[in-house]
Amino acid sequence: MKEQFIETTFRAQSLELLAACEQVIETYQAQGLKLTLRQLYYQLVVTNTIPNRGRAYKNLGNLVSRGRLAGELDWDAIEDRIRVPDTPSQWTSPKHAMDSVLHWYRLDRWLGQTEHVEVWVEKDALAGVLSPITEDRHVTLMVNRGYSSQSAMYDAAQRIHDVNEQGRSFTILYLGDLDPSGEDMVRDIDDRLNKVFYATCEVRKIAITPEQVREFRPPPNPAKMSDSRAQTFVAQHGYDSYEVDALPPDALHRIVNEAIDEYADPDKLRAMLSREAADKVLMREAAANIMRERRS
Repeated sequence: MKEQFIETTFRAQSLELLAACEQVIETYQAQGLKLTLRQLYYQLVVTNTIPNRGRAYKNLGNLVSRGRLAGELDWDAIEDRIRVPDTPSQWTSPKHAMDSVLHWYRLDRWLGQTEHVEVWVEKDALAGVLSPITEDRHVTLMVNRGYSSQSAMYDAAQRIHDVNEQGRSFTILYLGDLDPSGEDMVRDIDDRLNKVFYATCEVRKIAITPEQVREFRPPPNPAKMSDSRAQTFVAQHGYDSYEVDALPPDALHRIVNEAIDEYADPDKLRAMLSREAADKVLMREAAANIMRERRS
């Protein structure tokens, strides 16, 4: 929703950039997605609307802030995934609570499968793009925000051990930047889980890859040569680096869904969904009986 709080007179160039922002926002909203300022920036860079420079990013942030306050941009379109209020759950009636239980009741889609997967992402900014997929596919989404903490890795190892004890293999589908640190994070996760915590798993990077760079042509950034891992990275990939945020959301959806499909047995999935539907029928009948008894 657009809502005006201040009156602002924009220059013609700023109005043109706000219009370009609006086009990107409409594209995301058509897919039921919100975006971060970083994602907005990269979509504008890809279309050569603004240059790929730090100053351009800062200027865009200032313009977007002023544009929202002036009622030019939708307040609901851009999200801050760090500063999120933690509001306790509540319901208006027993029926409301029962309806919520029915809505959220789900069986483990991966129970009975020979494989188990989780989706891990380097950046919190992409959680909003990936969560609709992982929620629908009943896959754990892990946001690392750079190198993962020891606590998070220990907890992940416990999940992996539980799956391994069931005789199933465990795969982490990883999304991160193609830069010195981003590539090293894949190695770090693999080493810590398999060699430190003895949790048997495969860590597979599915984005952003050199093949995807050639396909989608995201804007390049110079590799940080001050990074201790830079020389190894440059020897393998050259001097340009790429951020996974620059991939369009529809491409990310396709990449993640196709990767998950490689591990999910469709027949076992359909059987689990049928069992879940039957459970919900029984739950609705039980809820209806409770409400009838309450009214009598």
